[in-house]
Order: sequence, then structure tokens, then C-alpha cells
Amino acid sequence: MPVKRTVPNIKSPTPASTKDFFEGFLEMDVVMEREEIITYANSDDLTATQVSVIRHDELNSPVPDISIEVDDVDRFYKKATEQAIEIIYPLTDEPWRVRRFFAKSPNGKIINILNHI
Repeated sequence: MPVKRTVPNIKSPTPASTKDFFEGFLEMDVVMEREEIITYANSDDLTATQVSVIRHDELNSPVPDISIEVDDVDRFYKKATEQAIEIIYPLTDEPWRVRRFFAKSPNGKIINILNHI
């Protein structure tokens, strides 16, 4: 299956301010935390229920509206360039072991297409 999971992304100037809501109220676990992003999940099934809260301010790169993990990000990047889909962020190997790029969907939403390295 080409798409492995999807994760909605919420823009926030202060991702840490959401911890009480997602951990305390919704009883989700923090599965990734960096200064600019916190990802919450159900620890019983990490791929089934996830949401990320990403810091957004005018200095940061665009925040994707959704992240989609695929089986082969290079194949999707090639398809995007062949189909003249607008690339917002180039294909990049990130230090947190993710290979990704951002593409703009026809409705203007930014999609983070990735796979883990």
C-alpha cells in the first residue's frame, strides 16, 4: 500500500501549551517532542491515531496541513515533478531520520509527503 498513515497538523505559536489538552484531556501520549513540534498518539497503536502540533510564526517555513507517510517518497517526488505539482519544500533528509518534501494540493493545502529513513 503506497500510503502508510496520515497525520493532521495543527499550527500553533506555542505547541507546548497544548500538552494539558492532548495528554490530560484526550489521554494521548507524546511520541515525539522537539522545540517546534509535538506529536501525540495512542501508545497502543502508534500509527492509528496521531496528531502533530507545529510551531508557526512568520520566520518558520510553511507548516503542512497534513503529513502523509508513503512507502517510497522518492517515487512520489518524481511523480510530483513529472505532473508539475508545486513543490513548496524540496526533497530533504531531515536530522530526525525522515525523508520528505512538501507539495501544494489543488485546493492550496500544503502536504508533507514523507517516509522514515
